[in-house]
Amino acid sequence: MRKLLIVSFAAVASVAHAAPDAPSPILTTPEAKDVLSYAVPEVARVTHVDLDLTADFKAQVMRGTATLDILAKPDAREIVLDDNKLVIAGITDAAGKPLKWTVGAHDEYKGAPLTVEIDSARRIVITYQSDPGASALGWLSPALTAGKAKPYLYSQGQSINNRSWIPTQDSPGIRQSWSARITVPSDLVALMSAERLTPAGEPAAPGWHSYRFRMDHNVPPYLIALAVGGLKFQPIDRRTGIYTEPAMLTRDAAELSDTGKMVDAAEALYGKYRWGRYDVLVLPPSFPFGGMENPTLTFATPTIITGDKSNVDVIAHELAHSWSGNLVTNATWSDSWLNEGFTTYFENRIDEALYGKERAATLADLLWDNLQRDLKAAPDADATRLHGKPEGTFGELDYTKGSTFLRTIEYAVGRARWDAYLTSYFDRHAFQPQTTAGFLADLRANLIKGDAALEAKLQLDEWAYAPGLPANAVHVRSATLAKIDETLKRVNAGAPIGSIDTTRWSTQEWLRFLNGLPREQSAARLGELDRTLGLSASPNAYIRSAWLVLAIANRYDPAIPSIAQFLPSVGRGLLIFPVYRALKAQGDWGMPIAKRDYAIARKGYHPTVVATLDRLLG
Repeated sequence: MRKLLIVSFAAVASVAHAAPDAPSPILTTPEAKDVLSYAVPEVARVTHVDLDLTADFKAQVMRGTATLDILAKPDAREIVLDDNKLVIAGITDAAGKPLKWTVGAHDEYKGAPLTVEIDSARRIVITYQSDPGASALGWLSPALTAGKAKPYLYSQGQSINNRSWIPTQDSPGIRQSWSARITVPSDLVALMSAERLTPAGEPAAPGWHSYRFRMDHNVPPYLIALAVGGLKFQPIDRRTGIYTEPAMLTRDAAELSDTGKMVDAAEALYGKYRWGRYDVLVLPPSFPFGGMENPTLTFATPTIITGDKSNVDVIAHELAHSWSGNLVTNATWSDSWLNEGFTTYFENRIDEALYGKERAATLADLLWDNLQRDLKAAPDADATRLHGKPEGTFGELDYTKGSTFLRTIEYAVGRARWDAYLTSYFDRHAFQPQTTAGFLADLRANLIKGDAALEAKLQLDEWAYAPGLPANAVHVRSATLAKIDETLKRVNAGAPIGSIDTTRWSTQEWLRFLNGLPREQSAARLGELDRTLGLSASPNAYIRSAWLVLAIANRYDPAIPSIAQFLPSVGRGLLIFPVYRALKAQGDWGMPIAKRDYAIARKGYHPTVVATLDRLLG
């Protein structure tokens, strides 16, 4: 039985600043201990964060105050926060009385504990600024934006990056409500992942204006997100719309015009959308991920804008996180599959509802390919477990193995019964953290209900805790991709590239084809592929990335200019990391190219991408 501790032994300070939602529970079972946070929430925990910050583009820092509401044991005398290179000027109680504080030893990844002697204080005010190299913040010069006229700032908090600009308990198991006032230059717009209280801004100092935001629901701190830039908005329907730079607005809104329909489809599957609005912000190319599920405001990479809506499944994925991840959250990063596996399964169901069974089958079949690839490439068996060391699951297995687990349950019990269970699961655990052990206990109590035969059939513990892939795993097969496989057989047998018709291929079909080609190709065959299919000049970043990996594996010199153009123009790790790794694998041929292009591209990448590539390329 899961043991919950709701820390109710102290009152949050005044009504005016109390979180509208009651504090969410914290989990106190051993597997719920977050080893990536210094917090001791069973003694003292943050329940609400109020930010008053100014975006200083010249210094590339956020500076101002964070006011924290604290829930603590009556005898608690200190609270431990997470800090990563924050420059702290001082900490006081609500009345302005200085409080003693210390910063402990710094860990390169985790940062450091910030311990504040609170005594009887239950609200503290921290005056600080972020470090110019804060891992969560991407500061872009105008040259790195679409409009080339105004600077840009965006944050990426997941998994533990927000402690580099917000002093709080940066753990997904310590949910917090929050509010903010963000002051920016008067020609820029600020957005956050919350209700927008002042959409047009309000006057501040000359040349500056402020925006106010409020998130009444308790969320894991990694979901506090910020973007500042020359932004415009276009509505899609009553509760959805698109933010992006003006030059890209028409294109992006057209590509994502089904967003409102996605929300309707998701609600029809698993219950009410509980976050008010659902808007999408399409960021500059340096954004490191496909999307980020920040509540009310998904952050999305422009690489999904391909003109054919074949990659809007990314939006379906981030929307699905509004239930799995945002509503019910992994308590620690050892169980990230509870976020990503659930969401990948849910995403596929949204795709099926909107675009049909074959589209959903195509996406699921490609995920199966990725699953097999990562199982084969994993450095050891432990890296293939769903529940394991924090962020230790290899590649995309959190997504692919996790979603396959849930699909296997669906096929075993039937869709109607499974859907009813999932809807009730989200309701039971809304605005709460969860562990693998907690999910399995809930599954046994509310779905299996003592059915020994079903328990044996599902192999729950093997899925959750054992390496590899259980024998009962369900592989959904796509007729669309089967046709691509037939084409591949002909091409691999020597058929001319000009004999195949690619005019109606989706991105998914292109990826199946390119990734299915033998890794060893002659220069002549690569030239035929490139000339006939226009691969080196493809505007589709997914296609370009897959092609360049193949070209690099064969040291295909004509692709070098395409590499040089591609790497500085895309910041999404999923697409550029394979290219850099392929270059590194080619040693004396590839490493000079990688280092030359990285030196140019580095300034436009997010700090998390920079950190990865600095390690990769030495």
